[in-house]
Amino acid sequence: MSYNSFGHMFRMTTFGESHGPALGCVVDGCPPGIQLTAAEIQAYLDKRKPGQSRFTTQRREPDEVKILSGVFEDERTGGQVTTGTPIALVIENVDQRSKDYSAIRDKFRPGHADFTYFAKYGVRDYRGGGRSSARETAARVAAGAIARKIIPNVTVRGALIQIGPHKIDRTHWNWDEVDRNPFFTPDAAAVQPWSAYLDEVRKAGSSAGAIVEVVATGVPPGWGAPLYGKLDQDIAAAMMSINAVKGVEIGAGFAAALLAGEENADEMRMRHGKAEFSTNHAGGILGGISTGQEIVVRFAVKPTSSILSPRKTVTATGENTDIVTTGRHDPCVGIRAVPVGEAMLAIVLADHFLRHRGQTGAQ
Repeated sequence: MSYNSFGHMFRMTTFGESHGPALGCVVDGCPPGIQLTAAEIQAYLDKRKPGQSRFTTQRREPDEVKILSGVFEDERTGGQVTTGTPIALVIENVDQRSKDYSAIRDKFRPGHADFTYFAKYGVRDYRGGGRSSARETAARVAAGAIARKIIPNVTVRGALIQIGPHKIDRTHWNWDEVDRNPFFTPDAAAVQPWSAYLDEVRKAGSSAGAIVEVVATGVPPGWGAPLYGKLDQDIAAAMMSINAVKGVEIGAGFAAALLAGEENADEMRMRHGKAEFSTNHAGGILGGISTGQEIVVRFAVKPTSSILSPRKTVTATGENTDIVTTGRHDPCVGIRAVPVGEAMLAIVLADHFLRHRGQTGAQ
């Protein structure tokens, strides 16, 4: 059991390591006849790729995607469409600096997966963490681009709402602002203080955590399957599978514990022949099934484990030692987690759309 695959009807299997020749994925279950080009996938990869600001790793990777299978030039439509067969995508690594990790080949970075990978497999790829590196998420973003093509009436958008202790002002929320700044934040007023804060963090050789919020609009009621295929269950699993994520909440999440029953229950009224909700504490999901409201999910990303500050650790042979991690790393890996969270939510929704259609026949 390898556990490198995610999903059921829409299934993604990723492969590759941070410092290997390439990484990529195979997407199985995509329906036939959907127009798909590498350029459409590339648009989402460009949001995630490194080196776009001083607040992300300076590793220079173009993240250029190639489609190896599963599409065909349809002469009738004059465009490239999916064939219903597995879609293989590959992204070459071109800017690896494996020598940056030679000093820690026998040391375990605190907070990283070095120790646990070695404990499980008896061998580990110390060059950037191998499969445990956030570099693996490029393949997820590519698969997410395909998932969006399956659910074209659904909009999936993500935003960074907190870095370290610094939160946005939600009254300033503007989705148009997300693509105008290096943080993917909807609050323009947060950009300057966040910049100053991360500059201090970088100079100190440290790192910071973050919180990402992802919202899906246009999801109709009825997606999700109780009891063990709940929509929110799969969303939580998807987000927790992202490297460095340590917590997930949907709707009011943990804050629901502070509410009274009258406050938490989203009241309903009929309007224009449809049931409408007055609030959305449930985050668009009740009993594991979508309500037709916005689906709202947040996840917490821990500080990057590769830091310049000396830390106590042990070696693979059992000696106590200290470690300093050099190389190129994100001072806040949560920034580039925004497009990854979007991709994972899109993948879950595509999977559940296909499951729902298979079970009920509904479109």
